[in-house]
Amino acid sequence: MARTPAHPSVRIGRPVPAISLAPGSFASSALLDAQDVDAVAVPVAPAAPDDTDLQPRQGTAEAAARYGVDLAELAERAGLTGAAGEAWTLLLPRPVGSAAAALPWQSLPRRVVLVGVGDSSPTALRRAGAALARATRGLRRVLTTVGTESTESVRAVAEGYLLANYRVQRIGAPVPDRELPAAELVLVGRDDAAASASLTTAVRGSTATWLVRDLANTPSSIKDPAWMADRAAELGQAAGLTVTVLGPKELAAQGFGGILAVGAGSASTPRLVTVEYRPDAAATAKHVVVVGKGITYDTGGISIKPRESMVTMKTDMAGAAVALATVLGAAQAQVPHRVTAVLPLAENHFGAASYRPADVLRMYGGRTVEVANTDAEGRLVLGDALAFADATLDPDVLIDVATLTGAASLGLGKQHAALYGTDRTLVDALRAAADVSGEPAWEMPLVPDYVDATHSDVADLRHVAQDLKYGAGSITAALFLREFTGARAWAHLDIAGPARSAADKHELTEGATGYGARLLLSYLSALR
Repeated sequence: MARTPAHPSVRIGRPVPAISLAPGSFASSALLDAQDVDAVAVPVAPAAPDDTDLQPRQGTAEAAARYGVDLAELAERAGLTGAAGEAWTLLLPRPVGSAAAALPWQSLPRRVVLVGVGDSSPTALRRAGAALARATRGLRRVLTTVGTESTESVRAVAEGYLLANYRVQRIGAPVPDRELPAAELVLVGRDDAAASASLTTAVRGSTATWLVRDLANTPSSIKDPAWMADRAAELGQAAGLTVTVLGPKELAAQGFGGILAVGAGSASTPRLVTVEYRPDAAATAKHVVVVGKGITYDTGGISIKPRESMVTMKTDMAGAAVALATVLGAAQAQVPHRVTAVLPLAENHFGAASYRPADVLRMYGGRTVEVANTDAEGRLVLGDALAFADATLDPDVLIDVATLTGAASLGLGKQHAALYGTDRTLVDALRAAADVSGEPAWEMPLVPDYVDATHSDVADLRHVAQDLKYGAGSITAALFLREFTGARAWAHLDIAGPARSAADKHELTEGATGYGARLLLSYLSALR
């Protein structure tokens, strides 16, 4: 099988910016005298209910004393409220006063950044970390005491900082140096084993998110199913994992009718990729299979989308990217459980060979499906992949992730994924992981009365409801997928809303958000 070369302007698997821990405080740290320190960043919180002054946090008073400035007064003049995600930069004048006179001017950082930390919750501190990232671009070393109060705060600040520093790769002129992340961020105040482990978790989760964003943001003029399969193979093999790629001939021989039908209208042929991490696990270890929707571009097929709706469709393979990032992250973390990613990859185009509404497809395993709308292609490729996982991989836990339905984003907006499941323990664990990771998910019901929506008079199943009385498009899609999961403990994450962002906001960046990778890694780390 011919390999698709990587594009010279696109790097997949980029490292996140440098971030480290240091003991001590601003009053004692020798780092403050280093020549390459360009800025210090300190936290401020909103005023107490019975007060009007912002509340300083760890390191703020030490920074004010060291540099001979009244940070509280300057913050008031700047109109800061201490809200999470607020940041204001003070360019330092030549220091005055006895405390600063003894210091060589050349050794002082050029600026102090005041960062609002709100109520110091994990959500607030992620936003603080994101504001710090945007306020320090183009600098060398930055020292901060923001988020060093606890191991949980270290993780939250680091995640916000690393995620907000992501930039979509530019095809053409390089990004100017002034827009690049600071060369290093140093969290001053903790350097113990627990804080180090927390930072490692943040870096690992952020690296996985960067990978999802890089894959999903790659233009579909570069990214087709073969390209995506090759990137999965390269990354998986480099991590020492087992990778299997099925091409069109193997898919046809094994009866993957859904994937083949969806990809039939495109000149870019489909693939099915499995990437397996198998540790030397104990007998109590679980096998978790993550299936990710991998539509590398979605025109809607014969049921073609409006022009405006096609613009974001290069990201319709975000679920597959999440599945891949999850198995790679699990291997890096050496989780004790076996993890397999299954990536059904196709391009939903239109042409002389396109599948059509009213066609009947024979899926993997033999079940037949009546097609009602070729723009509901995601549940067809997922149906094949879920049936394959159930029949051949023997999972203890089966999870699928997909930018599946507009109905999910209409119902829950752009922040929450729709979470469905057949197993209470699994659903509760995923909800807990969503809270820890800051990637929220809302549990939705698998309504028994809506099962009739999958009824067909000409096939075993119909993949889109014929009778408009049902509505509930995300629910009926989940009910369709459930038909292919056997008796497994199964969960479905419809990430159509949170997988994309229209603008930079807090830790999110415009384009693909990478939603789901940190959630699933948090789930795996807590799985017993």
